[in-house]
Amino acid sequence: MTLTLYLLLLGFFIAHELDAVTCREWRLLYVLRAMPEESARTAFVALHVPLGAGLAWTVTDSRPAASAARVVVALFAVVHGGLHYRLRRDPAYAFHSVLSVTLIAGAAACGAAYVLAVLFG
Repeated sequence: MTLTLYLLLLGFFIAHELDAVTCREWRLLYVLRAMPEESARTAFVALHVPLGAGLAWTVTDSRPAASAARVVVALFAVVHGGLHYRLRRDPAYAFHSVLSVTLIAGAAACGAAYVLAVLFG
């Protein structure tokens, strides 16, 4: 069950990152929002290459470090949901659609469930 929760978390998070490009999430990130729009978009997308590789590693590696990384990713999904909630009134925030909210909340819920399953499962 924990693997299923983690894979769902990744599914929600990856779909959110696709949505983040359409919502121009780089406008909310401290370093990227100071950059010219095209440079910030390019950096935002390019940074997802190592992010994607790291997330793939957490699924494919069975060593204790990967197990710990899965918990960190799950906790990040919860914190990430809270950050989106906190930023929802920012003028640059564009994640108001049902799809956007569902992807963010889905990742956070799966992250919380994963952590609970690891702790109490």
